[in-house]
Amino acid sequence: MHPEWHRVDTLAAALSDTFGTAPKLAIVLGSGLGDLVERLDNPQSIVASDLPGWPVSSVLGHSGTLHIGEISGVRTLLMSGRVHLYEGHLPSDVVRPIRAVVTWGVSTILLTNAAGGLDPQVDPGQLMVIEDHINLTGANPLVGPNDPGRGERFPDVSALYDPDLRRAALDCASQLGIPLMGGVYAGVLGPSYETPAEVRMLHQLGARAVGMSTVIEAIAAHHLGARICAFSTITNRAAGLDGALLDHAHVQKIGARSATALGQLLVQFIPFIGEISQ
Repeated sequence: MHPEWHRVDTLAAALSDTFGTAPKLAIVLGSGLGDLVERLDNPQSIVASDLPGWPVSSVLGHSGTLHIGEISGVRTLLMSGRVHLYEGHLPSDVVRPIRAVVTWGVSTILLTNAAGGLDPQVDPGQLMVIEDHINLTGANPLVGPNDPGRGERFPDVSALYDPDLRRAALDCASQLGIPLMGGVYAGVLGPSYETPAEVRMLHQLGARAVGMSTVIEAIAAHHLGARICAFSTITNRAAGLDGALLDHAHVQKIGARSATALGQLLVQFIPFIGEISQ
């Protein structure tokens, strides 16, 4: 067994020892979205770094805590905070938590992130369900030895973001009167924000939002057979667009403000995830 898979299995076993049977759903909370933890019923929380091999983030707003409880009657794991490639972590470090929760038994992963808007018609605070992504990080978590017992060497990612989950999310948003657009997410390395020329390039490539997370997590989870749904909160207009403000504190502020709408959407959406994940 490759040493990294041993780390994944050790971490999955620690999750089982801590929380018992795995829930069907895990949600990764991006910048400014930690308040969603307050929506959990019967919560149980731990510091993620207390688990063996769990990577620690150095980024403000990524607290590194795990919370398990119920949302809309569905047992759910909330992963508050994530690590990023730009912190100097290896791709295997970044995706180890996702691999561990799927190995533990989670079958659906819901990813959230804060993103810059590439569409000049979209205002900060808008929510986007990710239809597809463009991986410009320069990294892929599947590079290296493959364990065929865990996933295919060359997985098909043409429907990486589950169409049924995406349609259910759009239906729930429509019922609640919450604006939710679909779009392509461009994942970049960071940590510097994009230049105006890069923003124009990304928009011409068909991306509607850009951020520094999510894509390699989604690839890793899909490789292991999990269903994926992902949301971006547009926290700022990207460089070169009117009204652009590139500041991490501002990103957190807008993310926190939009968390109310995203939280309302999740409360409505999660029961559909529970049904689809049976």
